[in-house]
Amino acid sequence: MIDIEKVQDGKITIIGEKNKEMIEKGGQIPLGIVVEVAGRKMEKDFEPVVERKFHDFINEAQGVWQMGQRDIIWGRISKTAHSEGFRLHHLGTILTTLTKNHYPALIDRVQVTIYLDEEDILKHQEEARKIFIERNERVSNMTDESVDIFYSCTLCQSFAPTHVCVISPERLGLCGAYNWLDTKASYEIDPTGPNQPIQKGETYDAIKGKWRGVDEFIGKASAGKVESFSAYSIMDNPMTSCGCFECIIAVVPEANGVMIVHRGFNGMTPTGMKFSTMAGTVGGGVQTPGFMGVGRYFLTSKKFLLADGGLKRVVWMTKELKNAFKEQLAKRGAEEGVPDLLDKIADEDICTESDKLLEHLQKVGHPALEMAAIL
Repeated sequence: MIDIEKVQDGKITIIGEKNKEMIEKGGQIPLGIVVEVAGRKMEKDFEPVVERKFHDFINEAQGVWQMGQRDIIWGRISKTAHSEGFRLHHLGTILTTLTKNHYPALIDRVQVTIYLDEEDILKHQEEARKIFIERNERVSNMTDESVDIFYSCTLCQSFAPTHVCVISPERLGLCGAYNWLDTKASYEIDPTGPNQPIQKGETYDAIKGKWRGVDEFIGKASAGKVESFSAYSIMDNPMTSCGCFECIIAVVPEANGVMIVHRGFNGMTPTGMKFSTMAGTVGGGVQTPGFMGVGRYFLTSKKFLLADGGLKRVVWMTKELKNAFKEQLAKRGAEEGVPDLLDKIADEDICTESDKLLEHLQKVGHPALEMAAIL
């Protein structure tokens, strides 16, 4: 959101025109999109709400596909769409037009800048990441027990018709783009939209995170396909996923623990599967005990796998995740009684095979080996 006099309504700018020549059938290029909006009733807290809808807007274009949120987005343009005349500047046309049409009471002007040079994109990415952290930390002092209402997100039901994301103060959306405050704001903006209030109702399992009102809601919202869900367990009715999850958690039975891999990691994992293979197991709106899609920031939550042993259950995670949340994970490890837990958790530089992982865990004395069986 910027001042209205700085926005030229409908303006679309492409920076890095020379890189447009890189686009070939089956090829790929870096892409960054900055959308600047202005409106008399627009508020800073509404930014993530509007931003999350871009996913919906772009996918409305025939032959154009976009998956993920924040800075882990992938997009594709089909050969058919290209042959019919779709070009990169049309992404700007979609965003300027549909943003104003969908939020007429909030937004008066929209302009879009598309970046194709990697240097420019990385610069803006760092700026965006600072904002993402600020958004996440807004709910850091809230707990699930402190509110009577959670919020749903069914924005991705076009991909996964039975998927219902349940967002609470201590568990953000699996795409990582929406926290509890964001969905609250979204509902205020659009009372009939994809983010609806959920009356928690009676708590019948505080450790697993199960509430009568939540079960009743997801039963209806999933057309009866999902009857119950546990907010804090990967083994007992874990939350469904669409395909926009930032990370996948998977049980590693041999190690009596779980591993975490982030979107964008192309290597092998101790499960014997890469991220892309596991995504096919996790996504689609099904509940698969032992596999679960989550937002990255959930890893730092005190409710993370609470029913399954918490952070001490993590035996392997990608190095990128360890570095990104080094301070938060070290703090959480200390809170769970293992101040050096992060050093005991393996990554791809240590091993990618389950037998090697077990050797490492035995060598460092990982607490998961002494915990009750996860299966």
